[in-house]
Amino acid sequence: MDQVYKEKALCCGCGACKDACPYGAIGMEPDEEGFLYPVIREDLCRDCGLCQKICPFSQGKGVGSEPAFYLAKHKDARVLSLSTSGGAFTALSDAMLRRGGVVYGAVLDENLQVCHTRAATPEERDPMRVSKYVQSRLGDTFSRIKADLLEGRPVLFTGTPCQNAGLRASLGALGEKEELVCCDVICYGIPSPGAWEAYKKLLEQERGGKLEWVSFRSKALGWSRVGSNKIFQYQTSAMPVRGEDPRFYQMFFENRSIIRPSCGNCPYPQPYRCTDVTIADYWGIEKFDPRAYDSRGVSLILVSTPKGGRLLQECAGDLMLEQRPGEEALSQQGRLQGPVQLPENRQEFWRILEEEGLEKALFWAFPEEK
Repeated sequence: MDQVYKEKALCCGCGACKDACPYGAIGMEPDEEGFLYPVIREDLCRDCGLCQKICPFSQGKGVGSEPAFYLAKHKDARVLSLSTSGGAFTALSDAMLRRGGVVYGAVLDENLQVCHTRAATPEERDPMRVSKYVQSRLGDTFSRIKADLLEGRPVLFTGTPCQNAGLRASLGALGEKEELVCCDVICYGIPSPGAWEAYKKLLEQERGGKLEWVSFRSKALGWSRVGSNKIFQYQTSAMPVRGEDPRFYQMFFENRSIIRPSCGNCPYPQPYRCTDVTIADYWGIEKFDPRAYDSRGVSLILVSTPKGGRLLQECAGDLMLEQRPGEEALSQQGRLQGPVQLPENRQEFWRILEEEGLEKALFWAFPEEK
């Protein structure tokens, strides 16, 4: 076998195939866009086909029944201020830590690259808060979770739907244990690590120094759908104060050329989730119940399985919770209805980026901004 996937649009990069290979014949390597794909070492491959059989992306099935929809807001004002929306992740992860469990989630490392890590304390967990709009590197996350579960340790895994599906596929029957709770975010699509690196370098070239801090989604304008994609903040070592820049949002939400090719074929944007719990922003709550709106943030939580519901019940002391009609979220969350649509000229953006640099690619994509 020379390749796990038929085409890049059918591989989400979850790494389940790598973890499943009994011969260690598969590695995850970046392509020219920085996205990770499985690469087979032919000298180790025994052509068993397990890597293709286990691929969750080709199945795309939910695991829960029709979910229950909740509005949630953390009772601690400080947690609200440090969260992207209403603090649901903090409450769920605190509940898991109180069980004596561990939490896996995405953080920014010392080089401002996005990767998954493990937390056993609130202090280790706190960097997992807030949105990071880059596909994270999972590394050995799946094998570490397997080891935790085999030791009887409760685990909360948080990530994109495809990462959660990859984890379940990798764990097999072990993934159905009560000790594992899978939590996903309603995902617009996954931006390229390669584009993120190019963007970081562009900011450093323009402002001088080394990029030291970023916020993918600031609440400087308050929490609202209108303001959610307006404030990308950053600071380099040469800047006395933080700056703002719209171009990463333009590439991600407007042009969409930096989103992974498989996101256009994603089978997971549906109400029937592949996880136990789903978290997101409660967009549109001001239309349905103005009294429930809070400019500090409001979370949407979908509970798809009984064990997801049990974890949420343990958050009752931390969250203001209210069950709401599912029609509200379904009318406002496009990624509960279908995948993002990628542009037809996506390859041209990447050709210009690779040959002439990100600044020229941005000029091509947004000539009116110059």
